Amino acid sequence: MTEDAVHRRLIIAGTGIAGLTAAIYAARSNNDPLVLEGVEPGGQLTLTTDVANYPGFPDGISGPDLVNNMKEQATQFGAEIDHGVVVDVEKREDGTFRVELRDGTVYTADAFIAASGASARTLGVPGEDEMMGYGVSTCATCDGAFFRGEEMLVVGGGDAAMEEANFLTKFASKVYIVHRREEFRAEDYWIDRTMEKVEEGEIEILRNTELLEIDGSPEDGVRHVTLAENPEGHPSEKLDDPETEQYEMDVGAVFIAIGHTPNTDYLEGTGVEMTDDGYLVTQRGAGGGQTKTAVAGLFGAGDVVDFHYQQAVTAAGMGSMAAIDADEYLEDVERQAKKEAAAASDD
Repeated sequence: MTEDAVHRRLIIAGTGIAGLTAAIYAARSNNDPLVLEGVEPGGQLTLTTDVANYPGFPDGISGPDLVNNMKEQATQFGAEIDHGVVVDVEKREDGTFRVELRDGTVYTADAFIAASGASARTLGVPGEDEMMGYGVSTCATCDGAFFRGEEMLVVGGGDAAMEEANFLTKFASKVYIVHRREEFRAEDYWIDRTMEKVEEGEIEILRNTELLEIDGSPEDGVRHVTLAENPEGHPSEKLDDPETEQYEMDVGAVFIAIGHTPNTDYLEGTGVEMTDDGYLVTQRGAGGGQTKTAVAGLFGAGDVVDFHYQQAVTAAGMGSMAAIDADEYLEDVERQAKKEAAAASDD
């Protein structure tokens, strides 16, 4: 640690909905939070052009507008927001945290809230980045209703893909599931539910098929996609194979459901407990302290913890819980310090 490291009472990593809600609550509790934006300022919600399901906005609100409103609210209460990217966190012997940023800046902090989110995995195919938010999405529950009556394409073969496809049948004229192999990775529960929809004609499964390209424009939306099929699977690796067939399909929306990667690598030095997929393990359960991790003073909120719901409103709820848990922790630390100081003076 450099000698000139700035000490903060509380550091929050992430300026998505969880991090900003935590910042609002922490600032109102006079905990002077420093909020570090990370590599995806504003989180995944900044990719959503219209948020229609966040409470309090009957006419909807754009993702960037919602994030910017929350930033303004947090700073009004005293939070400081910086552009830093956290690359390493260590728990020190004195109970504080050493927080290092990508530019070499080092802070110390009494408490730390990890709200750095999870990044949706994408395919990297042509047209995907350009059309993200304009007919391409990684969240069916966020965006499915905007394409009511359209034929929709879901890419993936796990639980997430099956769940998204089933959800989209509420709105789509038909849902196509594109999976690069013959067998699915999803649990039997989701496969059975999907097959029921297949029998009813609401879902069609395209096995051994991959999405190669998305054609469209932000003005007109998705026009069509290019697919490849090979009877042995993984057709994108066998485009020169005579058995690989390429063709175009007209669809109105594409949903990428191949999982998320939680942004938690920077916490490995803390000794915090994580799942095999990298999600933080918190106390949860009933009562207070539900956002506590196994490392005292380190709390988790939002998509770094939540691998199931992954909604803006649930992230906000967890952000408020983490700020309240951190406040209680900081008060306990202060009380203990006062006791020790009083005992020392008595000696």
